[in-house]
Amino acid sequence: MMFSTYSHNYAMSRFGVFSFGVLGFVLLILVIVLKGLALWQAAKRGEKWWFIAMLVINTAGLLELIYLIFFAKLKFDQIWKK
Repeated sequence: MMFSTYSHNYAMSRFGVFSFGVLGFVLLILVIVLKGLALWQAAKRGEKWWFIAMLVINTAGLLELIYLIFFAKLKFDQIWKK
């Protein structure tokens, strides 16, 4: 089997497609938490269009951070309160 230096065969790597490492896993968890918090706040505040935008558009957590900080105007200690 001949391999090109410009392609990567995921089947030959040790963990397949999921070999993104610890940093990738931590970033994935962070993005999921941010998305969950932002969606929760948008639903609680009745902001349907923000909820739909954050649910559909994947921006690696940037849209969620912008919403939580600038539009929901929440401080860190307010995010976890009911």
